[in-house]
Amino acid sequence: MNEAAQQPQAPKLAEQENAMSAAAAPEFDAPNLNAILSIPVTVQIVLGTASLPVASLMKLARGAVISLDQRVGDPVDVVVNGKIVARGEIVVIDEASQRFGVSLLEIVPSPGGEKAA
Repeated sequence: MNEAAQQPQAPKLAEQENAMSAAAAPEFDAPNLNAILSIPVTVQIVLGTASLPVASLMKLARGAVISLDQRVGDPVDVVVNGKIVARGEIVVIDEASQRFGVSLLEIVPSPGGEKAA
């Protein structure tokens, strides 16, 4: 009879543990999380920069080549909403359609990111 009396308590104990862990964990409301995850951001890959006088810029035409300050094999910056978040290198995705992509090499830590532990 002791065993029968103890069995109903086991589910109650499990329910209490689940309730305590749910209270300790932050609640993420799926609709709110989806709203945040659906916010569009601008991602830019910075291949390099160049400085030109306005006169040279005005002479540019189709097919003109502008020399950039980076070389082949140099890492490129991945910029999201104006902030550098990673560095990578250019890779060829599909030679036939001349599509390129970026292979991430490192994630740039955010300022103050090390302080939050």
